[in-house]
Amino acid sequence: MNEDKSSRFHRLKRRAAFVSLVLTATFLATILLSGASVALREMAAAFSSGGPSSPLTVAAYVLLLACLNEAFALPVAYYRSYVLERRYGLSSESVRTWLLDHAKASALGVALGIGGAEVVYLAMRIWPRGWWLVSAVAFAGGVLLLTRLTPTLLLPMFYRFTPLDRESLRARLLTLSARAGVPVLGVFEWGMGAKTRRANAALVGAGATRRILVSDTLLAEYSDDEIEVILAHELGHHVHRDIPKALAMEFVLLLAGFGAAAFALAQAWHRLGLAGSADVAGLPLLLLAGGCAALAGTPVVNLLSRLNERRADRYALQLTGHREAFISAMRRLGDQNLAETRPSRLSLWLFHTHPPIEERIESARRPNP
Repeated sequence: MNEDKSSRFHRLKRRAAFVSLVLTATFLATILLSGASVALREMAAAFSSGGPSSPLTVAAYVLLLACLNEAFALPVAYYRSYVLERRYGLSSESVRTWLLDHAKASALGVALGIGGAEVVYLAMRIWPRGWWLVSAVAFAGGVLLLTRLTPTLLLPMFYRFTPLDRESLRARLLTLSARAGVPVLGVFEWGMGAKTRRANAALVGAGATRRILVSDTLLAEYSDDEIEVILAHELGHHVHRDIPKALAMEFVLLLAGFGAAAFALAQAWHRLGLAGSADVAGLPLLLLAGGCAALAGTPVVNLLSRLNERRADRYALQLTGHREAFISAMRRLGDQNLAETRPSRLSLWLFHTHPPIEERIESARRPNP
């Protein structure tokens, strides 16, 4: 089979992601069914001098579980996000930088994981029957908060941001956002070039934290018209309120995930030797059940995302009129970011949040895209 570079890259990335998923699921199932989860909880309880669902026990258990999982997951994560990225010319960072970023991301994940687990087990203690609904609402609030904090707190942990010093382009992008009726705090250069050759632009945050980000890799090689039409696409998401819609979809998935977790826990906690349904040793079961629900909903989420992306493309062309710039930008972004140009129907359905580049280009060539 003749396979182009981008198709081969994405096939290997998906294979690595599948292996990572299987390893994590196997780890959680093994630790749960073998009784090791109970032993881990006893270790956490001894360390914290608390009960099976006390806040200190929950925190210690999550930390121990995360460390054990990291030992299984690190080799595949290194292959997927460093080795493959370097092999296919997308990464420009050193091993040291990758390890530092991975450590920061893992520490952030553990902190969020501990916070989330504390919310869940507090809800279990206060609302034994309705904990799953309370947890879903609380997690949805957390997602909304993170959406606001991402530009000011999370992204600066991994990238450098400076005010854009190209005054003509900055004024042009601010004028464009004003025309779209989307106020922004400012325009910032996004220092991606030290880590990747990918190019990107984004409109991140909400309300007082909303700002325009333009990567240095985009600024280096793309015309002002191309950058403007790329940003117009991002503005389209905000104009059509795709962010609130995505958050609403996230809430539906949270409800499904926590509902599945509550059902699984009610059916199995006594068979697994747990002290009760609020025993933190049942956390691997919650993760497995919730993960299955999230996976089941992924094709629907991807479909809705692709519909939103097509609408944002149409909006960008209507707002700017830069049809040729849009086509050239899509072509160059596809090549530079090694996008999969013509994925199979099954691959599109399962993995793609955006329409294929060729489809977007063909649509832009029509008189009324």
